[in-house]
Amino acid sequence: MLAYTAQLYRNAYSGLSRNSWFLALVLLVNRSGTMVLPFMTIYCTQQLHFTIAQAGVVMSMFGVGSLVGAFLGGKITDKYGFYDVQFSALISGGLLFLLLGFQTGFWSVCIIAFVLSVCNDAFRPANSTAVAHYSTPQTRTRSYSLNRLAVNLGWAFGGALGGFLASVNYHLLFWVDGCTNILSGLLLLKLMPRTAVVKSITTKVKGYTKGTSAYKDGIYLLFLLFTVLFSICFFQLFTMQPVFYKTQWHFSETIIGMLMSVNGLLIIAVEMVLVHKLDGKKHALIYIALGVMLTGIGFAITNLLPGFLWSALIVVLFITMGEIMSMPFTNAFWISRATSENTGQYAALYSMSWSTAQIIAPALGSVLINYNGYAFLWWVTSGLCMTSAAGYLLLYRYKFKAPSQTALGNA
Repeated sequence: MLAYTAQLYRNAYSGLSRNSWFLALVLLVNRSGTMVLPFMTIYCTQQLHFTIAQAGVVMSMFGVGSLVGAFLGGKITDKYGFYDVQFSALISGGLLFLLLGFQTGFWSVCIIAFVLSVCNDAFRPANSTAVAHYSTPQTRTRSYSLNRLAVNLGWAFGGALGGFLASVNYHLLFWVDGCTNILSGLLLLKLMPRTAVVKSITTKVKGYTKGTSAYKDGIYLLFLLFTVLFSICFFQLFTMQPVFYKTQWHFSETIIGMLMSVNGLLIIAVEMVLVHKLDGKKHALIYIALGVMLTGIGFAITNLLPGFLWSALIVVLFITMGEIMSMPFTNAFWISRATSENTGQYAALYSMSWSTAQIIAPALGSVLINYNGYAFLWWVTSGLCMTSAAGYLLLYRYKFKAPSQTALGNA
């Protein structure tokens, strides 16, 4: 049994390119310092004494900046390549995290949050394009899962450390987040020197083929609509759920950080092996729909369980398994529709769908809480997840269901 399990893990991680591992390492360092955003709502309400509505506006400013950054990042990536965009985003984002920690006024926090998010999220489409560049069709889904593993390993460490630091001094969060951003930018420069990477990009550009604009791909735009619905729900995990744990279930920041770490650790332990076993068995949309349903169940049972730690662990388990089942295959779906020439467009639109949700999620969450409490929020969130899952299944049923197609088919 142990030998079989070990072989599963070896198979899951084998065949990935060296540069794919380097990109994952850069992300690991970067995400190990990710602790401002998960605690930002609590910081705004408990330390800066903003109202829950004002905290929702601040979180929405992160979303607006993310939307703008993803759009600009995709445009610049397609024109100039992914390397410079990644490096610039990491360095500028780090400096702005440090600056944000010194802001105390509502409007100054909003403005810096917006600019920070523009810079920080220009990284996403560039990084997604880089992953596609350094992978093959056979390893692409696993390459994206490797990046997610790095993100979540960093998240597990950063969440736990962030909870501890928040209990000591919230301003430490901004220093750690900013410095790890800068460090990851320097690590990118060291591991993947600019001259070598730019030469590699130029070589690959010669093979570009003309593709349909991502903005005219109706199937993809419909897919993104369902992704926005799901993302609105998923972002409640980082915006309103920490406040819920703090104010309703009376958990400490340390416990909240630990719960965030559990999410990351489960992904690290399970996702790569599960993706390796599932990839190619069914269409990506089937897995996505199943994952979104599990996430919806996780939010629904928040209303059915008492306010104990074991209850929160069950909620985290359902939401995390939903994330594991859905997100690697959403990446696989969008990249399957892109060509070398328009990968940045597809990556940007995918990032923008999440950024749109990041704008809507905290605003919607705060409105629903003020209207009828947290229980109402969790029921609505669960309902949106089920609606999104139904949308993915309908898209599969009417556009991709064919006996001869494999997991991604002609997606």
